[in-house]
Amino acid sequence: MPTGPLHAIIVMGVSGVGKTTVAEVLAKRVGWAFLDADKFHPAGNVEKMRSGTPLTDDDRWPWFERIATEIDRRRAAGEPIVIACSALKHAYRKALIRRQSDVRLVYLRGSRELIMSRLEQRKGHYFPANLLDSQFATLEEPQASELAVIADVDKSIEDVVEEITRKLDQGKEKR
Repeated sequence: MPTGPLHAIIVMGVSGVGKTTVAEVLAKRVGWAFLDADKFHPAGNVEKMRSGTPLTDDDRWPWFERIATEIDRRRAAGEPIVIACSALKHAYRKALIRRQSDVRLVYLRGSRELIMSRLEQRKGHYFPANLLDSQFATLEEPQASELAVIADVDKSIEDVVEEITRKLDQGKEKR
């Protein structure tokens, strides 16, 4: 279980990979608060996605700034948090983490076919399955310098969270 110097864990990946579910279960496991970054999208972004239009960087930057501000607020208050956020590009993650050594990245990885099948089964979410290809086109997998925990999502949620927790524990020894 992550303790000590960690104050935020960002669970990232393309839409439909399971960020929200994994982040919620992980937050419960470690006893931290959970935050869904989708709640920080302005109404215009949600409407764009709902209509099938991919977001641009100009759409995303104010959203990332709002999330980064919330991470900073929680860190200052000593409130550790697990956040579900797509953070598909290196530049986005850099803006969120802001060189803070107590913010850790978890990358959920899965095949296009698996994630598409999940999106097609999902009900009540504004993100349509036909935007998945735009997510994969935007995705820049984390670089080694980002020290991301990588977890494949082709297994149960419990197994994914167990793998993440184990890797986070192993990472504590390297800090």
